[in-house]
Amino acid sequence: IRDIGTAEMLKLRYPDEEVVDFGQAAIMPGLVDLHTHLENSVMRGIVHDVPYTTWVTSMLEKSAKMDVSDWYDSAILGGLEALSSGITCVADITATGAACTATQKLGMRSVIYREVGAMDKRRVDYAMRIAENDIMHWREEVDGDRITIGVAPAAMYACHPSMFSKVSEFARRENVPVAMHVAGNREEYNFIKYGSSPFSVHTMDQKRGFVEIPPWLPTGTTPGRYALNWGAFESDNVLAIHCVHVDDKDVQKLKEYDVAVAVCPRCNAQLGMGVAPINEFMRAGLRLGMGTDSPAATDSTDMLTEMRIGMLVQRAVNVGEFLDSATMLEMATIGGARALKLDDKIGSLEIGKLADIIAVDLSGSHQTPTTDPVSAVVNTCSGADILMTMVNGTALYEKNKWNVGVEVARNIARIIEIRGKLNQKLTAQQKSERIRAAQERERKEKERREAAARTKKIFTIVVCVILVLALGIPTVALAFLGNGS
Repeated sequence: IRDIGTAEMLKLRYPDEEVVDFGQAAIMPGLVDLHTHLENSVMRGIVHDVPYTTWVTSMLEKSAKMDVSDWYDSAILGGLEALSSGITCVADITATGAACTATQKLGMRSVIYREVGAMDKRRVDYAMRIAENDIMHWREEVDGDRITIGVAPAAMYACHPSMFSKVSEFARRENVPVAMHVAGNREEYNFIKYGSSPFSVHTMDQKRGFVEIPPWLPTGTTPGRYALNWGAFESDNVLAIHCVHVDDKDVQKLKEYDVAVAVCPRCNAQLGMGVAPINEFMRAGLRLGMGTDSPAATDSTDMLTEMRIGMLVQRAVNVGEFLDSATMLEMATIGGARALKLDDKIGSLEIGKLADIIAVDLSGSHQTPTTDPVSAVVNTCSGADILMTMVNGTALYEKNKWNVGVEVARNIARIIEIRGKLNQKLTAQQKSERIRAAQERERKEKERREAAARTKKIFTIVVCVILVLALGIPTVALAFLGNGS
């Protein structure tokens, strides 16, 4: 950005420059989507009206049908929608790398976090080595001035706790940012604190094959402090996503370790996850922004709608603490930039900053007369009102016209093809295979329970023998052994 001023003044200063008139529109900083999964875009609308755990399970089943090219085309779709909705920068968590390639091709700004997870301790080092290799490779493939590569430990119910310290160690050594889901839903909270919920240990071996014994014990603490205790916040640039089920001590620790927070109000509401305490975050002085989360949950990558729904939910549940439009717009722009530590480059219209700029139409009947453009943008606009999206001084989108490095028509055709595959019903053979797999899992679970019972009996007998030999109490020991053990 070379200069800022009124149209008349800038025309006089730069008479040879091209002039583009968007009419009654807001010229504003590009929106920063602080958390998304672009590669899930093709799955939007497939699983509806279900709570979080059912949704997660369904997404895993659908994901198994997709191959590498499917993930890439899905991420391209998500990137195109983001650009057409005024999003110039995304923070994306991916295990496939599709979002990395997609944002490079589309010319978007992004922070791409390579997801890494392993529940079994014996697999942690191997998983980290693979992730580190991917990160180094991705760094070489992208424009480093526009795209930053980071690392993200998988969900807490899919990670051995030592993974958090390994991630922090790598982040400090390589100076990469970290993102992680923290206390996003009640099921995760119950799993971490009490060892129960649909994520409990009896399902772990179904996907991972084998786990430690015992694989999980209740920790008695919140997910936030559990992550803290295992060193998850030890690196310099950490982003905590959701933070719905947190208490005052959690918020205090987030501030103490300078952890930024990304709230995702629309996804939290859609999947019944809860409401993040935005007012508490602001009072604590946390770096705070907003994300759209998975398009498979919210059905669109629309930060303008995200702002409005987030604001209305907060007003409804926090009577007496009125969240205004200006605060939401700040969270979606400079707030997100601060959270990513990119606020010296993007997030506001200032001379010297990078030209990530959007134009938002304010001429609609639902917006007229417009006396307060900030209120109009948050309360009345959606992604459909975006007239232009510019990244790094290049207009990548201008009202249904694209200036990107991909064939949009081809991508749409591929999406239709992938959607057909995802919606394809199971054949009789596939159903039979599913039934056999379920029966096999049930058989393994029965064997595991029986093995655990045998181990318990052997342990009891050993204890009794020790008592007999060491303490000389054969009568008690024999009585104990005779009591069904």
